[in-house]
Order: sequence, then C-alpha cells, then structure tokens
Amino acid sequence: MENSVQELIKIVIVEDNKYMREGWTTILDFAPDLLVLKAFESCEEAFDSDEISKANIVLMDIELPGMSGIEGVKYLQKEYPELIIIMASVFDDDKNVFDALCAGAVGYLMKKVSPEELKKAIRDAYEGGSPMTPNIARKVIKTFHQPSSNDEGEQLKERELEILAELAKGKSYAAIGEEIYLSVDGVRYHIRNIYRKLQVNSRSEAVSKGIARRLINPDLSD
Repeated sequence: MENSVQELIKIVIVEDNKYMREGWTTILDFAPDLLVLKAFESCEEAFDSDEISKANIVLMDIELPGMSGIEGVKYLQKEYPELIIIMASVFDDDKNVFDALCAGAVGYLMKKVSPEELKKAIRDAYEGGSPMTPNIARKVIKTFHQPSSNDEGEQLKERELEILAELAKGKSYAAIGEEIYLSVDGVRYHIRNIYRKLQVNSRSEAVSKGIARRLINPDLSD
C-alpha cells in the first residue's frame, strides 16, 4: 500500500554546513516514508519559516551561526512542545550531550552516522524512541549511577511508575501502550505528567532521575 501524504514523517533540517545539509536532504528524501520540508542554515531562518509548524521532527546541529542548537531546542520546546528534536553534532563531550538532552532533544547522533542509521533514527524518534549513537548512549547510562538529589518533588502514581519502567527499556510509546493496554495518546498523557513531576524535559533525564531516586530498577533488561 502506498504512503499517503498524511503518513509521511515531515522533517526540518537546521545545519550550517551546506554539503551536510544537502547530503541529509538527499538521504532522507529518497526514503518513501520521509519528507524534508526544508533545510536551513540557522535557527533564526528556520524559526521565521512556516515549515517548523508543519514538521514532525527537527534534525539540528549544535554549533550554528547566531542562536546555538541548544538554545534552539529550548525555544522549540517552549513554542512547539510536541515537536521531536534530534541533535546531530561532531561534539560528543558530556556538556553538549547533556545540555541538549536536558533542553528537550529526544536523541543525539554523531554526524558520521551512516545513511541507514540516520533514517532509522528518524523513524525511531517518531515512534517514541530516543535514538543515540553508541558512545552517546554510554555517557547517558553513566548518569544512572549518580547519587540522588534531595529534591524529591511530586510523587509518581503507580501507572506513571509502570510507564517510567517501560521507558527505561527503550520502548516506543506504541510498544508501551500495547504492554499496559493504553492508547498512544494515553501513554503520552502520563509521560507528560512524569516529566512535570520529575522536572525533566527528555526520556533520558526522566529515566536517570527515576533510577537515581530508586523509583525504577537500574537493571533495565527485560
């Protein structure tokens, strides 16, 4: 069955390197389920465009002229909270990684990612996953062993704890819904409450806090 326009995953690219921008656009546009609405060289250009409001996913660099990618994520989280943001960078230092994830990015890729890995990351993020290249994932996992802070915040309900545990396994929203018999919208509703109560903006930060506070088991295997 052919994909309809409604089924396409619509993408906006923000990357100042012309060749990288054109390369990503070509790679993604060749996939039958992916559509690059437009590619921009700065956050300012992208945010002045109407394309942002039509997108499902933004693929964004960190080091950009003018507004940085980190600041760009913060802006998008405020203005378009449902927008899915994946960072792609040559930087893999702790500060850039965690600043991006804490600002609200759902994934973090190195720019040397292969075409197939890039397409898979876009699809995974759209389905509720948090795509990361392996070295970035290892950095995030290390935060699971950090000591708990004293600010316990609002307590999670039993259903929210159940969903947080499924998030820790890396499952998509759809897979979580099937596991606990909830619609995807129902899962999203509970996840928004989890983020609010834990005072976080991303899956990785929610899982990290959940483990640090002993809300979920640090053994994330099924």
